[in-house]
Amino acid sequence: MSASSEIKQDTHSPHTMRNRLVRLIWGFVRLILFRPSPRACHRWRNWLLRCFGARLHPTARVYPRARIWLPSRLTMGRHACIGEDVDCYNVGGVAIGDYALVSQYTYLCGATHDANDVTFPLIPQPIVIERRAWVAADCFVAGGVTVGAGAVVGARSNVFKDLPAWTVCVGSPARGIKPRGIGPADFGEGD
Repeated sequence: MSASSEIKQDTHSPHTMRNRLVRLIWGFVRLILFRPSPRACHRWRNWLLRCFGARLHPTARVYPRARIWLPSRLTMGRHACIGEDVDCYNVGGVAIGDYALVSQYTYLCGATHDANDVTFPLIPQPIVIERRAWVAADCFVAGGVTVGAGAVVGARSNVFKDLPAWTVCVGSPARGIKPRGIGPADFGEGD
């Protein structure tokens, strides 16, 4: 008997039939109504996302070429922004705080697989990008990560661990290199 025939086959999906159906319908809505919408139509896209369960502040912005895996697992605060070509694989949920920005081509990967199980089951992991943080262009953010308030993640960085607040972080893996030139005291109450 070969080694490959000894590996048990697990065809069980971690996603319910309802989850798959909602994602299928969302895929059509995204293709027909969301993606072709003009860039300035943020209210329209927010309404579509809310119809599928997203929790968005009215001033949040999601650009038309962004890919949201499942809107019901997306939360965005005041003036939060997801840029063009961001891939938001939010299996474990993605929360983006007030005034936080996620720039173009970034991949938010809210799940991983259990490498210690031969069936590689999916493990959802949330991503939190706290208020006033900026994830610059073409970054990778792994599941289970919190990008601290006011942190800046430099372009093309890879984030595998939590990043400290009000710090500029770069590299692969991203690490803090200096304090950010502004901090919470630079913003008024209620920001």
